[in-house]
Amino acid sequence: MSLHRFANPARFMRLSAALLPWCSAAAAALIAIGLYLALFVAPPDYQQGEAVRIMFVHVPSAWMASFVYALIAVASAVALIWRHPLADIAAQGAAPLGAGFTLLCLVTGSLWGERMWGTWWVWDARLTSVLVLFFLYLGYLALVNAFDDPGRGARAGAILALVGIVNLPIIKFSVDWWHTLHQPASVFRLGGPTIAAAMLWPLLVMAVGFMLFFFALLMIRMRTTLMAAKIRALRLAEIDRLAAARRPAAAS
Repeated sequence: MSLHRFANPARFMRLSAALLPWCSAAAAALIAIGLYLALFVAPPDYQQGEAVRIMFVHVPSAWMASFVYALIAVASAVALIWRHPLADIAAQGAAPLGAGFTLLCLVTGSLWGERMWGTWWVWDARLTSVLVLFFLYLGYLALVNAFDDPGRGARAGAILALVGIVNLPIIKFSVDWWHTLHQPASVFRLGGPTIAAAMLWPLLVMAVGFMLFFFALLMIRMRTTLMAAKIRALRLAEIDRLAAARRPAAAS
């Protein structure tokens, strides 16, 4: 029942209008603080030196790449099962943002890999599975726009999103299941973080900043889609009104 309340477009517009300024301001502040801590407070790594600072953008973007895809899969399931009016809008609004985070992850990972491994790319299990995630995003975006009927495109994209979620545990556990060049998890692990607190806190601040930035952009995209749909509906209603007004004149 409560989910249907929040799926109401008018209620979403009111709620997002109130949250958007706060979310945007918090995202900007946290990213600014995180960048300051990452560049000027966090110490260089004893092995990687100053190159370790790429981590403060690379790791949060990698987390967001998986998080956004999981959100798209959940929204797609809700759209398919319960037909919530905002679920497809949320999924389609999140997809370009998730693709952007994934691309940022791949680019910063290549920069970091060239510095540490001496190569821009290797067909490592973690790198390859993240590349597959990027292609899943692109496939989703292509599929939802491949049909003249938006409903069919949304359903096809939702099915792809649900099928593709099998890639997320592969990304997470690839460093444990296979021998890879990519380092194992150092933050979210059973034994607790192994990263020093001076590096952990800037990393977490950046991660929260990235997440709030994503939600701010998602709200903007969803609001834009809803307003565009309202404008189309008003234009169609006006066309129907004008057509109805001309009929009596033509008949006489």
